[in-house]
This record gives sequence, structure tokens and C-alpha cells, in this order.
Amino acid sequence: MKLAATDTDLNRIAEMLAQSSDVLVISGAGMSTASGIADYRDRTGAWKRPQPVQHQAFVQQLHWRQRYWARSQLGYPAFAQAQPNDGHRSLVALEQRGQISAIITQNVDRLHQRAGQQQVLDLHGRLDQVRCLDCGWQQARSDVQDWLQQQNPWINTQRFTPAPDGDADIELDFSRVKVPDCPKCGGIVKPDVVFFGDTVPKADVEKGYRWVENAKAVLVVGTSLMVYSSFRFVRKAYELGVPIFAINQGKTRGDELFAVKANIDCAKGLAGLIDCSIMHK
Repeated sequence: MKLAATDTDLNRIAEMLAQSSDVLVISGAGMSTASGIADYRDRTGAWKRPQPVQHQAFVQQLHWRQRYWARSQLGYPAFAQAQPNDGHRSLVALEQRGQISAIITQNVDRLHQRAGQQQVLDLHGRLDQVRCLDCGWQQARSDVQDWLQQQNPWINTQRFTPAPDGDADIELDFSRVKVPDCPKCGGIVKPDVVFFGDTVPKADVEKGYRWVENAKAVLVVGTSLMVYSSFRFVRKAYELGVPIFAINQGKTRGDELFAVKANIDCAKGLAGLIDCSIMHK
């Protein structure tokens, strides 16, 4: 399979869209890089930085919760201010034309919804809210941000490098950090997202499989598919004989399963796909 991004690749994907009304999109971090949100992996699929906090570490050790919340206190404001880009808007246009039916996204930024997308499964949750792991209490992440800045004002002056999903690359004395606890039961408060090492809720996996079974084609955009949580849906589509197309820069775990792959930035590729789709209508 050739990896060069060509007009022919986008034209073949556009032809598929023109012939189908139930195309399922699977999106990843590459969708949001044009919005200023960093991604995790390079074009070979390798990690760009050390892996983020693991679920078990966060739950079992105060140190890791202190580390997470200190870094999030710095990184979350820019994450929360990110806006949908041309790629998100292109997918909304395709949905409005009846060419795509739904999106399964690995992203936790809700930019698909903010762009106007109607059918979205947030496979890894949403970072704009938090949840108590003990009693299920929920609160807006913005309220937690206010609390963190009031309780840890010294962190606000630290210099840092933005990292994916509202994180920040910084090392300091995390033992001083005050972390939020549940105001109802005193339990552990965690962002309402699936951390690395955690599992996607069964109901979401089952919903994703139903969407795959009903799809006429699958379009993968902006993800290396290195995490199994999303790769499982591509593999299921392949097993069902559903054609799979991709717009992504660099290597992916599903390269051998794609009928066509356009090796191009997904925001630019999706904008080009809109132009091609118009010609095929």
C-alpha cells in the first residue's frame, strides 16, 4: 500500500462517501493538533514523551494524584480554550450532508460536539467534568480549576511546557500540592476520562460495536490506532468486510487493513475531501 498523500487517494475516499450514507468515523489526537492540543505519538507511532499517569497509580498513591493535579492546574486552561478547527467543521459538513452517520473519538476535548457534531461517542470520556470514584458525584472541571488555583497559588507562577489532554511537562515538589476530594463522601476525585491502564466502560464498547455493524464504511482520521480501545473497532470492521479508509500522517496499527490511506494532515485532508465530495455529488 502506498503511503504518499495524493489527490487520487482523497478522490477514492470521496467516491466512497458519495456512495454511502452510513460511514462511521474513528478519530484521534491528530484531529485536535490544529486546535493547539498536543498529541502523544510521532509519525512512527512511538511516544513523544513519557507515558501519562496510569489509572492504578492515580487511585492508589497520593503522590501521583498530587502530580496529576499540579500539572493539570497549569495545562488545563489552554486546553479548555481550544476551539474546533477546519477538520472538525469538515466532519460536521459531511454529517449534515448525510454522508457520515457517527463518530467514535479517542479525544476527551469535546471539540467534535462544540463544532456541531450530533452523533459522537466519547470513547475515553470527557475532560470537562470530574467524578468521585466512590459515590459518583460529578462537577465541572472549571470549578475544580478555581479551587486548585485558590489552594495552590504558588503553582500558577511555574514555567511549564504544554502536554496532551490538559497536562503540563514540569517537575517540582508535588508533596506540597493540595488535591480535590469529594465534598459529599471524601472520596477520590478523578477527571471523567479513561486513564492509561483503565478500561473503557462496557456499554460504550458495545455501542461502538453496534455502530460498526451498521456502518457501510469506516473512515479513520488522525489516529495511529496504537491503543486497543479504538483499534478493536477497525479490526471488527475488517472482519465484517466493511471497507476501511484513513486520513492520517505516518504509520498506524491498521495500515494493512485499509483499502485507501491518504498520508496527510487530517485537517487539510478533510478540507480537501469536502472539495472532492462536491465534485462527486
